[in-house]
Amino acid sequence: MKKLIFFVILSGIVMIQCQRTHKLEYPETKKVDVVDNYFGVEVADPYRWLEDDTSEETKKWVEKQNEVTFDYLNSIPYRDDINERLTEIWDYPRYGTPFWQEDKYFHFKNEGMQDHSVLYVQEGLDGDSRVLIDPNEFSEDGTVSLSRYGVSKDAKYIAYGVSDGGSDWVEIFVKDIETGEKLDDHIKWVKFSGISWEGNGFYYSRYDEPEPGEKLSATNENHQVYYHELGTSQEEDELVYKNPDHPRRNYSASTTEDEKYLVLYESETTSGNAVYIKDLSNHGNSFVKIIEGFDYNNNVIDNYDGKFIVRTNHDASNYRLVIIDPDNPSPDQWEEILPEGENVLRGVSLVGGKMIANYMEDAKSKAFVYDLDGTKQHELELPALGSMGSLRGKKDENIAFFSFTSFTYPTSVFKYNIAENSYEPYFSPEIDFDPEEYETKQVFYTSKDGTEVPMFIVHKKGLELDGNNPTLMYGYGGFNASMTPSFNISRLLLLENGGVYAMPNIRGGGEYGKEWHKAGTKLEKQNTFDDFIAAGEYLIEEGYTSSEKLAIQGGSNGGLLVGAAMTQRPLLFQVALPAVGVLDMLRYHKFTIGWAWADDYGTSEDSVHFHNLYSYSPLHNVEEGVEYPATLVTTADHDDRVVPAHSFKFTAELQSKHKGDNPVLARVETRAGHGAGKPTWMVIEQVSDIYSFMFYNMGVSPKY
Repeated sequence: MKKLIFFVILSGIVMIQCQRTHKLEYPETKKVDVVDNYFGVEVADPYRWLEDDTSEETKKWVEKQNEVTFDYLNSIPYRDDINERLTEIWDYPRYGTPFWQEDKYFHFKNEGMQDHSVLYVQEGLDGDSRVLIDPNEFSEDGTVSLSRYGVSKDAKYIAYGVSDGGSDWVEIFVKDIETGEKLDDHIKWVKFSGISWEGNGFYYSRYDEPEPGEKLSATNENHQVYYHELGTSQEEDELVYKNPDHPRRNYSASTTEDEKYLVLYESETTSGNAVYIKDLSNHGNSFVKIIEGFDYNNNVIDNYDGKFIVRTNHDASNYRLVIIDPDNPSPDQWEEILPEGENVLRGVSLVGGKMIANYMEDAKSKAFVYDLDGTKQHELELPALGSMGSLRGKKDENIAFFSFTSFTYPTSVFKYNIAENSYEPYFSPEIDFDPEEYETKQVFYTSKDGTEVPMFIVHKKGLELDGNNPTLMYGYGGFNASMTPSFNISRLLLLENGGVYAMPNIRGGGEYGKEWHKAGTKLEKQNTFDDFIAAGEYLIEEGYTSSEKLAIQGGSNGGLLVGAAMTQRPLLFQVALPAVGVLDMLRYHKFTIGWAWADDYGTSEDSVHFHNLYSYSPLHNVEEGVEYPATLVTTADHDDRVVPAHSFKFTAELQSKHKGDNPVLARVETRAGHGAGKPTWMVIEQVSDIYSFMFYNMGVSPKY
């Protein structure tokens, strides 16, 4: 009997190994004779035709790629078990941080398996809640979602944006909050916009209507701000601001809490902005620029006595809080309330007559309470090592709410009494896992140039450091974005199977202020990749995992990170998971909003930046005859942020050149975009495929 059991186990292992090493037959991808000359360097672009995402030829290529991909994924023996387990643990209630206007409270809630969270409203904090907006009713398949909203100051109306298929394009509608009636107001061609009320209408930002067939790929230019008055058509909307002399600048407008002023932010890239103020006591008033240029990040927190409280990194890499008088806005006349400290000032909330400052210390939240003059009162002790969300409250009210989360701390909502400096749980989710079984640690490792880089590592307590643990390393490293501890239900699948989750805080992010960000941009971008690669080496050297059990994952700029790491160090990783990635660094700026990323990357239109981009562009650094990691490229047909051509061309190049039996697959989602607004069922399907692919190509069989 023992021999029979051994034979059955051995046969199963052999069968799985044979399936893993079976060479796939990829669809043939046509090559065209397209060559660009960059400053004397000829660069072939044989898959240029895949940039036309609306052509029948591209659609057929996608269909054939998906056919191969899903045949492969569906053949993984435990794929259905993973999907079943994910569905099981996903089914738990989730609650958003409450906010209010007048006497009405609003909050989002998802019962568990709803495709989208539902917006509820109630009279007072203890009143009965009722559904105000249910995005699950927007479409049968859940691919139409709620993207943004704004409540009028009198709490009579809510304007809300709807996204179709995950696109960044938004249509705005309006509802009467009391009756739930949908009004006739309808705004189109909105993009990269808030909804800010003033009186009987609201401000929004839009582009001109794109040409037919170019909605998802054409360059976004000539951003404009409009004011819409309720009960009128969009054609009657008042043009508030446009700048035809600079078509590649973006504009967003927001009103102060008292609706006395309109704040206009002007930006050329994703980092740095100028700030204008307009006195709304007369719509004929002109804008007054209170902050010049695009070298620093600035945001107006509030106003009082005609002056403005601003968080800025002007002369302060870690940010500071200042008061600016619009009659005398020169930086040398700014009054400093909170000077720059050792840690990054992430945000400030004015509630209950106090300032609550949210700092980031080694990528973890710390919060302090100050008087309005900047006098420090005390620390707001947080529940654990993790991340605090923004407080939601009013300047003159003593109660506020905030969220808190960490890797094994499900996102919870707390009710905070400012006067007593105490808080209590308002909503804590119940999930099918025991957080006490897991541990989170923060380590510091040395990158290639000697820089110390922090990394969070999460796993089961008592994990044996034998180099045999399946490990998923996630990174981003760009655009001043900070990767802080947060809860993601899908990670439990990895952790409960003895896996390790690692998240390094690499340069290019904002974890240590402006200098940390700049150290991973433009001509310094290689630092980002070096930091990520060094993190992988650390995990292997310390016994957490091995190259055969190490997967890397990242999306958007993180997709670039994965693409660069796998092409620079292909043998260091077993699995690569680039999602909606920026992978063609020579042409990224030619599509939709790509031009705005130049402050992080530079562009190929400059000779120095061309050579730098060419040196690491994932598409252009795939080499003939190299064995690359098992690669699952994920993208979506409605991604108009990072157009899917990046992923299409990279996949085709990898399939054409790599050697060995590791699969190179493209999973192209339909009716989805860059990531936001996906329905729950679609997210679970994709996560199931990713984990199945990862485990399968590590030779790991999950316990289900």
